[in-house]
Amino acid sequence: MTAELSPDDARQTPRAADPLVPEEGGPAAGSRSGVPDLLPARMVNEYVYCPRLAYLEWVQGEWEDSEDTIDGKTVHRRVDEERETDFPAGDDDDPGRPVAARSILLSDPDLGAIARIDLVEAEGRVATPIDYKRGRAPEVAAGAWDPERVQVCLQGLILRANGYQADRGVIWFAGSRQRVEVLFDDELVALTRASVAGLRALGASGRLPPPLVDSPKCVGCSLAGICLPDEVNALRGVGAPEDARRLVPARDERRSLYVQEQGTTIAKRGERLVVTTREQGVAPTEVRLLDVAHVAVFGAVQVTTQALRALAEQDVPVAFLSYGGWLWGVLHGTAHKNVEGRMAQHRLADAGATLPIARQMVCGKLLNQRTFLRRNLPEPDKRLLGRLALHAHRARHAKDSAELLGLEGLGAREYFTALPGLLRGSGAWAAARFRELGRNRRPPGDEVNAVLSFLYTLLVKDAYLAAVAVGLDPLRGVYHVPKYGRPALALDLAEEFRPLVADSTCITLFNQGELGASDFLRRARGVQLTAAGRKTVIAGYERRMTTLVTHPLFGYSLSYRRVLELQARLLRAVLLGDAPAYRAFTTR
Repeated sequence: MTAELSPDDARQTPRAADPLVPEEGGPAAGSRSGVPDLLPARMVNEYVYCPRLAYLEWVQGEWEDSEDTIDGKTVHRRVDEERETDFPAGDDDDPGRPVAARSILLSDPDLGAIARIDLVEAEGRVATPIDYKRGRAPEVAAGAWDPERVQVCLQGLILRANGYQADRGVIWFAGSRQRVEVLFDDELVALTRASVAGLRALGASGRLPPPLVDSPKCVGCSLAGICLPDEVNALRGVGAPEDARRLVPARDERRSLYVQEQGTTIAKRGERLVVTTREQGVAPTEVRLLDVAHVAVFGAVQVTTQALRALAEQDVPVAFLSYGGWLWGVLHGTAHKNVEGRMAQHRLADAGATLPIARQMVCGKLLNQRTFLRRNLPEPDKRLLGRLALHAHRARHAKDSAELLGLEGLGAREYFTALPGLLRGSGAWAAARFRELGRNRRPPGDEVNAVLSFLYTLLVKDAYLAAVAVGLDPLRGVYHVPKYGRPALALDLAEEFRPLVADSTCITLFNQGELGASDFLRRARGVQLTAAGRKTVIAGYERRMTTLVTHPLFGYSLSYRRVLELQARLLRAVLLGDAPAYRAFTTR
């Protein structure tokens, strides 16, 4: 049972004092379904607002801050302070003097609920719960929306269970500095009890509810980019894909921090990272932690324990790569709480049921290779383009992974045979050796392959981070076979982006003269980038990843890095049964 709220109605922020899984009712103490014995009052509020939101936050452990939720933290800063008080017990009949107590934690085992009450005003046995909200009081007959009324009513019921008399509560709206009184009548009490039962049943069901359809609630929701309401509905056939609203910023305003100079130290000073090189007379570089999306270090770069801890606390991952660009590992905070996604991923892989997803990924890669050649070859070979289209069509209907692998190989052979034709102007010098050797690696035998291998590492690194960010296991793939230390799922996610991001960046850097012969070293049979060359490639890669592109299915614009994360989230939706089929990202 939900009520429509205005788009600017702010949800409240989870606080350490209001645990999602309280100690009194953690999973070990709960029922066999895994639902805690005590449900947080704040989650009952979310359930009335949007059952899908409650499931994402409470069951799957998802959370993303927004301006509204940060404002909510500020509003609650004072009431969240626990202070010693002479707050009377519920069985105290002595009227005494009126008292007020902040941040009171109480529970009702019979009802199965727990609440951290912002403020309780009491006189003898009569207690009034007061709940703080950041927004303005809405102009509705009840004085407040149903989710807020249910939450304060539940607090009143918990007070009653602890011996107090609670017939009414108050909601304090900080935006309009207004107290709204809420009477705990029979109708509101019935709605509150039904909401508690509904949330418990939802948690026990193990199924993510469908998204709201074209709801204004989604506009102000900080979890819109995780929930993907319009996108999931479109894949389900509810609404037109082109009508999907872009509910997240097109770009992540944070930046990636790459450190490759050997002997450099990354330390923490206050709320900043301080990057200090061994070079004498060079001032350290300082970067705000809030401005860092992830850190990538190459080779012998020292990161202090204090810096690592701060990065983990801020959920900023650190990728460790060899000096030559081999991804060794990624350090991040505690594992993503959404274990359902990883369970579904392994369950589908164990059952050998990932072929439909793998078909889409390979098909998308082949179509993107075709598009890249068609757009950039001076005189495109129509027969070649036709063969790539045929390979993509066959990949979409491949009967097993062996056939799919063969079609990908055929397409790659023809694609890389044509790729040297894209090197012209300032990049023509690198074409001959690349044409002679074709695609090769370990070690790369020419300059173009050296750049391609480095770019593919950077792309897989970002795909790895995207998989971790959405709660999937980056080592268990749906197409690539798991091997020791191999980020199979990251390789899967990177497939459709190789021509669009890595190959495009490589050709651009050569053709625009940003890379020259002096940016490479030849050792034995291999060619590798110099430190200056790697810096140039990293800069080109980051430019490409922040470039806006129109999503062919949903019609809105996102950066390539955002699209990569979106594809990872859509993949998780398919694994969880939230969406019927995976759709690869392809450009026209």
